Amino acid sequence: MRELPTRERTLGRVIEEQAEARPDLTFLDFKGESRVSCRELDERANRFANGFLELGITRGAKVAVMLPNCPEYLYSWFGLAKIGAVMVPVNTAHKGELLGYILNASDAEAVIIDSTLIGRVREIEGGLGKVNRIYVRGSRGEAPGGMIETSPLEALAESSTAPTRVDVKHSDPMTILFTSGTTGPSKGVVMSHHYYYYAARTIGGGMQIGSNDTLYTCLPLFHVNAQVCTVLSAMLYDARVAMYEHFSATTFWDEIRGSRSTVFLALGAMGNILYKAPPREDDADNDVRLAMVVPPPEDLEGFEKRFGLRVVYETFGMTEGIVNAPAIAEPRRPGCCGRPDDNTEVRVVDEDDLPLPPRQTGEIVMRTREPYTMMSGYYQMPEATVEAFRNLWFHTGDLGYTDEDGYLYFVGRKKEAIRRRGENISAFEVEAIVNRHPSVLESAAIAVPSELGEDEVKIVVVCKDGERISPEELIRYCEDHMAYFMVPRFVEFRESLPKTPTQRVEKYKLRGEDGGPEAWDRERAGYRLRR
Repeated sequence: MRELPTRERTLGRVIEEQAEARPDLTFLDFKGESRVSCRELDERANRFANGFLELGITRGAKVAVMLPNCPEYLYSWFGLAKIGAVMVPVNTAHKGELLGYILNASDAEAVIIDSTLIGRVREIEGGLGKVNRIYVRGSRGEAPGGMIETSPLEALAESSTAPTRVDVKHSDPMTILFTSGTTGPSKGVVMSHHYYYYAARTIGGGMQIGSNDTLYTCLPLFHVNAQVCTVLSAMLYDARVAMYEHFSATTFWDEIRGSRSTVFLALGAMGNILYKAPPREDDADNDVRLAMVVPPPEDLEGFEKRFGLRVVYETFGMTEGIVNAPAIAEPRRPGCCGRPDDNTEVRVVDEDDLPLPPRQTGEIVMRTREPYTMMSGYYQMPEATVEAFRNLWFHTGDLGYTDEDGYLYFVGRKKEAIRRRGENISAFEVEAIVNRHPSVLESAAIAVPSELGEDEVKIVVVCKDGERISPEELIRYCEDHMAYFMVPRFVEFRESLPKTPTQRVEKYKLRGEDGGPEAWDRERAGYRLRR
């Protein structure tokens, strides 16, 4: 890769560099059905950028993007970046109160959305403060019956291919990405152009991405993993992207083979799901040289041998910052999350933020030496930003320890977040929705171990005096008001919740090794969620 000067490290400049240097190189292969060259990507991003400007979206404007994986996601993202507007990625599963919260908390002025999801916004548009336009993908006409004006997203592709003349700085915010809250609502992580550049350079370098690589992703573009680890890493290191809509263990290896992919990323339970699928004679018949699988499969050596590849799991990071870039440690250290590079300082500290010696567990904190190489703060949440950066260190909320050589090991979460199938889930937000049910007095959402790795969601419910509700009724209510991946698997009813003298719920007393003998299990009951 050619290193750009610091002040030129904007997404628009990166795209233009690739279009100039490798105009005819296929950058994107979408599902094996359509291909986009570097020049075409730059031209279409310019069309979208000029289209946005013509409709009044300017530098600093916030635009929510709620699309499935598709080429138009890249055109929208890159087009907004070229004019200095700020993209707000939205999980396509969000609906109701949480969707409204993200659109309002981000000050979104417009929404780019798939036609299959437009009803989600129509249901809440009366409570949206600043949204004044909706761009609809897959609809050539007006979406009927709404208060907010709509336009077909495809119309932006008819604008000029001329480069825009907006002065975008490397320090400007490019994205506000909402991450799960723990003791409060989700927080919008403000991420600059330079942070994206730094993250992609660091992660791509750690995986030794090169011009012979094709990076496969089925992870959603509304997550930072697909954006940075795949799309921008490929762009910086002259590689290609093979993009698919979603993860399916049934089609995964066929997609890998069909796209001739050499690198892929897998999160959450994906590694274990792939390994637990019935073996096939052609399991090792692929071109993959490296897979970043976090957390690693339970049988790491078996996974590598069966599929004929090398797994890198020695990395640790979050939306807010990269703690350790990916790098295979030799000799391998089971459970290791890597070691920080020269730009990152990492400590493990006690409750008073004093550093702990090796092998002692405490909270993982970090900071970077160069500016704009991690998040710029939480959007419109100065108190939360200051709290996270107290004593000049960013507090991850995760517990771990280091060994004598400085390698980091993850132990667990200090914060009350739940992670299921690669999705971070806020216990606070699950509880807030459940507590709005007219029969519920209070509730507590907790994580219980999943047989596939990571967590399942359990909700412990106390009903109001004289009220009763069935588990099925509660789950149906949850389906209507929260993303499908947040809907609890286990439901338990109790007369009361254990609490401290200050009335804080003692969740550790509710946690067990499984859903518990008193808990109703929707999977065992055969309940199928709607999506």
